[in-house]
Amino acid sequence: MNWKKILIMGGIVLVVVIIVGATVAHNSQGVVGVQMGKVKAQDLTSTVTASGQIKPKTFVNIGANAFGKIVKLYVKEGDHVARGQKLAQLENVQSAADVGAQRATLTANQADAIAAEAGLNTAVAELNRDKADLVQKKLDYQRAEGLFQSELISKADYDARKAAYEAADANVAQAQARIAQSKAQQQSAAGHVTSARATLTRFADQLSKTIYAAPFDGTITNLPVHEGETVVIGIQNSPGSTIMTLSDLSIITAEVRVDETDIVNVKLGQPAEVTIDAIPKKTFHATVSEIGDNAIIRSTGLATSQSTTGSEEAKDFKVVVTLSDPPENLRPGLSCTAKITTATRSHVLAVPLQALTIRQAKDLQDNADKKNNMQAAASSGPDDPGKKELQGVFVVQNNKAKFVTVETGVAGVTDIEILSGLKESDTIVTGSYKVLRSLRNGAKVKQEKIEERPPDEQKS
Repeated sequence: MNWKKILIMGGIVLVVVIIVGATVAHNSQGVVGVQMGKVKAQDLTSTVTASGQIKPKTFVNIGANAFGKIVKLYVKEGDHVARGQKLAQLENVQSAADVGAQRATLTANQADAIAAEAGLNTAVAELNRDKADLVQKKLDYQRAEGLFQSELISKADYDARKAAYEAADANVAQAQARIAQSKAQQQSAAGHVTSARATLTRFADQLSKTIYAAPFDGTITNLPVHEGETVVIGIQNSPGSTIMTLSDLSIITAEVRVDETDIVNVKLGQPAEVTIDAIPKKTFHATVSEIGDNAIIRSTGLATSQSTTGSEEAKDFKVVVTLSDPPENLRPGLSCTAKITTATRSHVLAVPLQALTIRQAKDLQDNADKKNNMQAAASSGPDDPGKKELQGVFVVQNNKAKFVTVETGVAGVTDIEILSGLKESDTIVTGSYKVLRSLRNGAKVKQEKIEERPPDEQKS
């Protein structure tokens, strides 16, 4: 009897095991293993990172203004100079000779102008004298005419006085002609003086371009030439010789290029942190001081306004940040990276960026809705509401994944702000990325165990 009881008890246990196993297998069928996390409040900072190089805010490349040989360099690289201080001297023998010759020409023309003015004054004096003589001769002629009609003088006397009057009138006309001639000579002499003065100005300008002076207080940061070298001015598309670069190192900036997708978030006055490759493990504080309005084609470095053809290439925008605490040993041209803080949020709901996913509206409908809308969906066009894409996350409720649309705000490095759709402590699906791509609304889910790798593998 004992062995019969044992068999019966064994059979009962076996049946129970089979039932339990079948139940577990049935319940686990269609269950998706996912990674889960809690919605929690935290501080978020949105940043834009861009690379570039260190540049002084004010600098100038002093280029050649004339063709000639450098006969004297008064500075060397690294020297501090004051505004107006002489920097370099080009050969100026011909320019100085032209200025001297033109000054002599101007002096001669000015003397001619003085002589012309004196001639005009003489002609005016002669005209006044001839006018007075004409008045006297006219009176004599009028008296003689009366006496001749009274037969008190002879016709010879009358004719003499008449001829004297006509000669005086001709002298006045001649004096007036001499005045007009003197005025023309004076105007010509004045024109020669003006022309000579303009030519002297041109020659003096050419002479001044052989001397280079500092336009502002600064430091010589580049001096690529030596005494005895010949420099040339730029022509058409050929750049001229650069004699030196003068920089004002009192204000240092970092000029970086920001991707076109991030430039809309960058504003003047935003704080930034600058790291310099030559000064590792040190961060410098800065502020955005300039934002370029013209896009720069990344492959060519040319602005889009300089390109004659349209381009679909990636574009950047120039952004300048001014360092508030630059070190003294900083030099222009050093490579740097700027991390610009575009927004900050304190104690806001946030979820990992990878938890966000996109679903079409039709994928979120239940089976009954799908059957009722099948006819309309088959005949709908590209504006079908069912094809509208929704952004959201999967919230875990009763071991099922429910898609919830959310409104997002500021994005940090790994997390993004949630403005609406979730509440604190909600459990959401955070991964894996492969699972999130295909996870269905309403699917059964379970917490997936994340296997920790040995320390040696983590290091590798």
